[in-house]
Amino acid sequence: MALVTDSVITGAIAGAHVSGASTLELTDSTLTATNADGIGLMTNSGVIRAQGGSITGGGEGISIRQDDLDTTRVGTLVLNGTQVTGQAGSAIELIRGATANIDLLNGTTLTGGNGTIIDVLEGSIATVQVGQSNLSGNINVDATSTGTFDFDSGSLTGDLIVAEGGTANVGLANNSQFTGRMQNVQAATIDSTSQWMMTGDSSVGSLTLNGGRVTMGDTDAFYTLNLESLSGNGTFVMGSNFASNATDFLNVTGAANGSYDLLISASGTDPAAGNPLHVVHTGGGDAAFSLVGGQVDLGTYSYKLKQEGTDWYLDPESREISPATKTIMALYGVAPTVFYGELTTLRTRMGELRYSEGRSSGLWVRAHGSQHNVADASSGVGYTQNQQGMSFGADAPLPYGDGQWLIGALAGYSKSDLNLAHGTSGTIDSYYLGGYATWLDAASGYYVDTVIKYNRYQNHAKVGLSDGERTKGDYDNHGIGGSVEVGRHIKLNDGFFVEPYAQIAGTVIQSKDYRFDNGMEADGDATRSLLGKVGATVGKTYDLGQGRIVQPYLKAAVAHEFVKNNEVKVNDNSFNNDLSGSRGELGAGVALSLSKDFQVHADFEYSNGKNIEMPYSMNVGLRYFW
Repeated sequence: MALVTDSVITGAIAGAHVSGASTLELTDSTLTATNADGIGLMTNSGVIRAQGGSITGGGEGISIRQDDLDTTRVGTLVLNGTQVTGQAGSAIELIRGATANIDLLNGTTLTGGNGTIIDVLEGSIATVQVGQSNLSGNINVDATSTGTFDFDSGSLTGDLIVAEGGTANVGLANNSQFTGRMQNVQAATIDSTSQWMMTGDSSVGSLTLNGGRVTMGDTDAFYTLNLESLSGNGTFVMGSNFASNATDFLNVTGAANGSYDLLISASGTDPAAGNPLHVVHTGGGDAAFSLVGGQVDLGTYSYKLKQEGTDWYLDPESREISPATKTIMALYGVAPTVFYGELTTLRTRMGELRYSEGRSSGLWVRAHGSQHNVADASSGVGYTQNQQGMSFGADAPLPYGDGQWLIGALAGYSKSDLNLAHGTSGTIDSYYLGGYATWLDAASGYYVDTVIKYNRYQNHAKVGLSDGERTKGDYDNHGIGGSVEVGRHIKLNDGFFVEPYAQIAGTVIQSKDYRFDNGMEADGDATRSLLGKVGATVGKTYDLGQGRIVQPYLKAAVAHEFVKNNEVKVNDNSFNNDLSGSRGELGAGVALSLSKDFQVHADFEYSNGKNIEMPYSMNVGLRYFW
């Protein structure tokens, strides 16, 4: 046994030579062969252990050969954090029928000037263990040789190429990763913490997945994995371009047994019209394949997997609207509910105006929050909208009409969050300005309230796709609308009152084209809404003296949306955002005059009907008179 520590050894033909019966232990030492075809370390199946340091040859880094005196001898090579370089050839070669156990441990690196890190040639047998090391380069096994390559918390970026007649087995365990092609490999096993990332067409005799993952392709290239048999359970990640009907393909010529998930990449483009996409073929067995999440999102629609015998296809007949399409339609369709949540009726907006004791000028502020559950049966799009906002305004009486006319201006902001399935969401930031004119006749109780409002909407969408990725799209648009409300405040005995009213409101929101960052295209017509409402408020006024008044009330109404056609195109597929229909509304509230100068009002509403339910709407306002 030779022990070499903290040394530099340089030779022309070889840095060192270890015979079959010898042992060399290197610690933090450097071996170098300077000839162009020199070998850093040559051994006739001896025992070599290196800790740190480096081994460099002008040709190969390490050459392991059969021991001519004892052809049954098995060589040993243990590299622990060692750098091995073959400047013109491979990092490690086994030739002349050599048999060796090779351990590449703890940050060991191999560099081959010819792109190959391990050559197993001329009837040699290599058993390689890779632990805590990340290797980069190719491994070659020739037609007469055998290699076994087990990775334990290790990785290889490169190809494993086995010539016809040769044999190689691969094992990946404990967070190991193989990135490259396996060509003519006899068997491969991948555990639940490890994965194989293919970079080209590959062929393996027997593939066993113990919860492991095989990533087959990427956005721009599509690969075929040919297997003779498949067993276990795991996941195949498949790249695709459905516009051109191109995809990765799993081809098992023999029996496939076990259960497997297919994680097929989502796309913003639609598949070629009407063509089922062939993704898996087997020669038999009881294998079951299913899509992760049960579907794959391909542009406008999501598709399910269909089995026909021993073949699996993406089925164009099983399509349903994709999450991205639902988000597009929701964003185009939600603006009217945003608009009406900011608008409301006169009482909800400004409280009770009749107890100001002639001082009609005022400032007011209102905070509001609501939830809408939207389910458009015509398109299958459903979502939850949560809106919060604040508005404020100022008004004064006109100098004619006996002080019964108020004219004012308002402004505000609201934010609406849309929640859809599959981790998909949207946000609408709404900024608005407006004006209003209100006529109140104290003698008869009649009133008319007119409002006009301009909105700027900032729309943001984040879509969770079937493959776990996300796509997003943003756009701004504008809207204008208004309302006219007519009613009468009728006083009854003992402070009771009833207030029937009718309101007609409408809005038009600018059409807008935009794209998601996965290429999905959206094109919407101008969104229109016309909402009619009739209802009544009943309550009682309590005069507490000194300008203090309490007025609790209940209200009920029926509303109807008249507009049925709001066309939206997604990748040139047309849909109709139809939220027309009637709904009932119930509410309760209170108006409080705290003094001659201040009034507070609050109310709660619930509504339900065709396509839209509003579980709650809460409103709190404050008005200051002078």
